[in-house]
Amino acid sequence: MRDKTQANSAAAGDGLIRAGALVFFLGAVATAVTLVPLLLGTKPFPTYMFGLSMLMGVGFLMAGAGLLRSIAEGRRRAREGVRS
Repeated sequence: MRDKTQANSAAAGDGLIRAGALVFFLGAVATAVTLVPLLLGTKPFPTYMFGLSMLMGVGFLMAGAGLLRSIAEGRRRAREGVRS
């Protein structure tokens, strides 16, 4: 039996993984920008910049949730394929 899924189609969770990677990257940039003044001995950025650094964790959790969703979808499809 031939699978009807296209090779370039997006699976469940792919969008969440991509969004999580983007948020993680933005958090990494915010972390780097926040640490530069501390390393150079200049006046540090305001506190909200340290809050933006938390985007790394948020992005990681988003990508992890997308990965779990993708795994669950794959397992569901595998179960359906076995029963057919």
